[in-house]
Amino acid sequence: MVDYIADYLQNIRQRRVFPDVKPGYIRHLLPEQAPELGEDWDTIFADVERVVMPGVSRFFMAIFMTM
Repeated sequence: MVDYIADYLQNIRQRRVFPDVKPGYIRHLLPEQAPELGEDWDTIFADVERVVMPGVSRFFMAIFMTM
């Protein structure tokens, strides 16, 4: 988790300030049912990056304050 956060903050300039997704985008990226067994952290963080992060607004970035 610490490595993920450090990488995120180090590379934040490569991320969009505003999401480039439409409302409800996440619904089609999630499975119909929760997994029966737990998943390893690498899979979970890959899902966070693939599913969650595209919809995140980074309002704490300096460019947001200038808009």
